[in-house]
Amino acid sequence: MSEPLMLREAREAPQVVTRQAGDASIERAAQTIAAFAPSFVVTLARGSSDHAATTLRYGIETHLRLPVVSAAPSVAGVYHADVSYQGALVLAISQSGGSPDLVETLAQARRGGALTCALVNTLGSPLAHAADLVLPLHAGEERAVAATKSYLAALTLGAQLLCAWRPDEALSAALHRLPGALDAVLAQEERAVAAAGRLTGDQTTLVLGRGLHAGVAAEAALKLQETAGVGALAFSTAEFAHGPARLAEPGTPALFFQARDATAPFTADSLSTLRGYGAQITLIGDDVPGQAADLPTPPTGHALTDPAVSALAAQLLIAHAALRRGENPDAPPRLAKVTRTR
Repeated sequence: MSEPLMLREAREAPQVVTRQAGDASIERAAQTIAAFAPSFVVTLARGSSDHAATTLRYGIETHLRLPVVSAAPSVAGVYHADVSYQGALVLAISQSGGSPDLVETLAQARRGGALTCALVNTLGSPLAHAADLVLPLHAGEERAVAATKSYLAALTLGAQLLCAWRPDEALSAALHRLPGALDAVLAQEERAVAAAGRLTGDQTTLVLGRGLHAGVAAEAALKLQETAGVGALAFSTAEFAHGPARLAEPGTPALFFQARDATAPFTADSLSTLRGYGAQITLIGDDVPGQAADLPTPPTGHALTDPAVSALAAQLLIAHAALRRGENPDAPPRLAKVTRTR
């Protein structure tokens, strides 16, 4: 099999971030949002985009101190219930911008008093036309079914928007360093190749992260499912202790994200507990006492930009796991590039 598009597109991540940095529309959108002064934020997305929205939620609540909720598209799309969005900023995230339930929900939110903003890769899409503000992901054409660079673009565009909305020198410097940090991850791809064999069995894989990395863990589990055909369950390390820990038997494969933010001491304790259960852990991110990272990631200098380097490392790992299992990660069975739900 020739090298999959999934890998080639993931390797474009540094260029995507560089293109975003030169987009003046981010600053204009941030000014409009600040003038609107939303009292809360609603995210609207499905699949990989919803996992990016989970990370963005933590970013908004920690950086801006605004509450964030996730919209349920079926409320407008299936139940046809009008919800009051007075005073809300609704951030819709989509690669294609073509799913009818997202379009209908965004249009209903706009009618209900929200300021609406679409983060999309397809600027002429129905979702873009339904929004007050449109921010391009700048991912470029993505042909593999699995979202790689478009998911990373949503992560980093969210951080760009937050920095423009409420300027922060440390975040600005981290965004400037981010392309180089992503390049550093790509330079260690052989480590991903070496670790991929741990994720090729038929046993369900546990995927764990916390805080800003909870959405990254959810996305990694989805990627294992759709590209490698591996059963995977994602949990916040905080929630894992409330029941799912029962699943951790000796030899259970686990993919673990260790961040460098305020969650670090808590997740390090969780990893130690998981190791005590006998789980076979593959560690992405920072070292922890007693275990060096299998895929170490460089610090970007800010908690809001670190998830992107972790996510890229996971994409490389999972793509190589799929190849080892004899799967074609570009064209998983029963899946299509654009999913349209109602």
